[in-house]
Amino acid sequence: MTQPETNSLGQSVGFRVENWKPPPIPSGRVMEGRFCRLERLDPEKHGRSLFDANAVDALGAMWTYLPYGPFPEFEGYLAWLTARAKVPDTIFYAIVDRSTGSALGVASYLRIDPAAGSIEVGHLAYSPLLQRTPAATEAMQLMMTRAFDLGYRRYEWKCDALNAPSAAAARRLGFVFEGIFRQAWVVKGRNRDSAWFSILDHEWPRLRDRFERWLAPANFDDNGRQRAPLSAC
Repeated sequence: MTQPETNSLGQSVGFRVENWKPPPIPSGRVMEGRFCRLERLDPEKHGRSLFDANAVDALGAMWTYLPYGPFPEFEGYLAWLTARAKVPDTIFYAIVDRSTGSALGVASYLRIDPAAGSIEVGHLAYSPLLQRTPAATEAMQLMMTRAFDLGYRRYEWKCDALNAPSAAAARRLGFVFEGIFRQAWVVKGRNRDSAWFSILDHEWPRLRDRFERWLAPANFDDNGRQRAPLSAC
């Protein structure tokens, strides 16, 4: 990583960012992978499939750390999806399993700040049918690739500091823990401390290569099980 410079007064200042131009906002076009496809969220097209996949989680554990849900009735979930799809500064995607054509989860870009070169991935609602599958990892790789290809310098992940599975997922994907923002939110009537993670542009090439090795066909047996974990790639 480039080190801070020293100005004429002997003060440390940030390193120079040469030829910097704010990147464009992601267009929302489809992202194609081997295991999944990310499509701009369409409540009418994806709503029923998402609701049915989420319903496999009968106890609603996937919603514990999110500021919304669970949704016991389809009409309520469809209304929520419809409202989310219209939020102007957040781009929601449905994660579609390529083998079945069914939407099994949701993810989004948010806190998009082209001037700072910063973008966040969030609103991750993975149904049990998507959790711990190659498609779950590939969806994150596709979103990272899109962001860094556009020229973003900083890719963020935030979660409830008590959400151990989310924090573990961030670290597995290569995010660096940055700290805890204490009493950041009130969610469902309870305090939330937020854990912040990030990947920077100079870290991305190494991580990109790791994802490509892990997602390669040779890393999966005939039953679709990984031969080597992501951490070993």
